[in-house]
Amino acid sequence: MGKGKTIIFCLFFFSSCATGGIENVEKANAHYQLGVSYLNENKFQMAYVEFQKAIELDPNNKDVLNALGIIYLKFDDLHKARDSFLKAVTIDPNFSEAHNNLGGTYGKMGKWSEAINSFKAALKNPKYRSPENAYGNLGNAYYRLGSIDEALEAHKEALKRSSGYYPSYYGMALCYNIKGQYGEASIALTRAIEFDPLFGGDMEKAFKFFENKRLTAKGEEAKDILEYLEIMKY
Repeated sequence: MGKGKTIIFCLFFFSSCATGGIENVEKANAHYQLGVSYLNENKFQMAYVEFQKAIELDPNNKDVLNALGIIYLKFDDLHKARDSFLKAVTIDPNFSEAHNNLGGTYGKMGKWSEAINSFKAALKNPKYRSPENAYGNLGNAYYRLGSIDEALEAHKEALKRSSGYYPSYYGMALCYNIKGQYGEASIALTRAIEFDPLFGGDMEKAFKFFENKRLTAKGEEAKDILEYLEIMKY
């Protein structure tokens, strides 16, 4: 009789734990979805709060960890962003979006070799739905390291996946310019401005934008803008 009571108690106990776990996952998902809505509205602090609530309920939720990493990037907290993305890809090594975001974080840290490894990791997954992002970022990383031919090849791979992927046209313009292939640089930049929704092919608008941006840009971004302005004069 005593054994029967013990068995019944244990079954009830484990059933309760399982139910509680499911409820936590559902609550975490609700907080996550709300956080994504706030993120899309650029309400970063409100998104951060919801993602924190979600991760407390479901600590191994890779999507929440990835979202937290994005928020930390918005807050310029690169180390916490890196740690969040690393946790996400540890949970799911095939999580291409998190690998790509991790690579972008390493890039902001100036760790271009680590960035390249992360972008390549993102591209290992044949089910990655937006590989052009990782290829484009890979091209930018190679460019920063001075590996211009590898950079061009990566950008071309991005455009094979998405012919209107304008960030890679910008990247190719820089690559061709540094190689002294000025005609190709001009063509690539023109294509970038055509596909970039900010300009819609309006060269004059793009020139004014870069002129204004040049006044506040720093570091590598400032150098890139100066090159774009130079290319537009060809």
